[in-house]
Amino acid sequence: MKKLINDAESVVADALAGMAAAHPSLRVDVRNRIVLRASGPRPGKVAVVSGGGSGHEPLHAGYVGYGMLDAACPGEIFTSPVPDQMLEAGQRMHGGAGVLFVVKNYTGDVLNFEMAAEALAEEGIEVASVLVNDDVAVQDSVYTAGRRGTGATVLVEKITGALAETGAPLAEIALTGEEVNARSRSFGIALTPCVTPAAGEPTFELGPNEVELGIGIHGEPGRTRTALEPARELVRIAMDAINDDLPLSGDVLVMVNGMGGTPLIELYVVFAEVAAYLRRKGANVTRRLVGNYITSLDMQGFSVTVCRLDERLTLLWDAPVETPALRWGR
Repeated sequence: MKKLINDAESVVADALAGMAAAHPSLRVDVRNRIVLRASGPRPGKVAVVSGGGSGHEPLHAGYVGYGMLDAACPGEIFTSPVPDQMLEAGQRMHGGAGVLFVVKNYTGDVLNFEMAAEALAEEGIEVASVLVNDDVAVQDSVYTAGRRGTGATVLVEKITGALAETGAPLAEIALTGEEVNARSRSFGIALTPCVTPAAGEPTFELGPNEVELGIGIHGEPGRTRTALEPARELVRIAMDAINDDLPLSGDVLVMVNGMGGTPLIELYVVFAEVAAYLRRKGANVTRRLVGNYITSLDMQGFSVTVCRLDERLTLLWDAPVETPALRWGR
């Protein structure tokens, strides 16, 4: 498998060096694997920090900037960062108002963020965490206890980041993040597996005319597989799974996300079907994203995330944001 890398062992460090060169608004500590806002910390502002395994770009480092994250901690490919990274990120971005960790529900991430939170608390820094577990496809997997955290992570990071910019207190921001997670559901479908740089081979086998339903973001298989169907039918399967868990109505935010190897033209085909499905259900798509936001290396496929909005969350979503991967209003 061909990859644009120097060495499989240095992929993450090399990518972080490139990110530092490309985005002067960031401070990238390549040695300690931390990406920080160059302008931070801001006194009196809650620091919003997230992190997880690399391979899901632009998540999380691509969302560091005004109106979103203060820092991100990238681990190795599909591997949790270590507590020392999270601890240092919290220490360096703490502006006196506390630290919020946004944590995807994967066992390694959960344990390591818990250890970092305890260490920060011992230093007298107030800490809260929001656990994201929006994936309706699998209740438990080898990676998690309970549902996995997937696309809703982007929404939680955006909305909590917007609220933090206003100077809101830590407890209010954490509650808002939990509300966004509770209002959001996701489902993913793969047309092909991904290939990790170290292994150089597919993470699972999938026939040329098969698709995997309910995949996660680490190359893990989904709940089942079936024959390749037209996009309309694949979207129906994904949306039925979401709607069965959280009946869709009212104003909604929709994110159609590419898994890393899917052309944008195909994602727009998917979005058209998602929008038609929601119209039939009586839901109103008032905000939307179409593109690559939480990927799985070069996997072909898509995920759909739907969040039921209210007026307050809509305002926070619309608030200005300026990061390498998400930008509007400034």
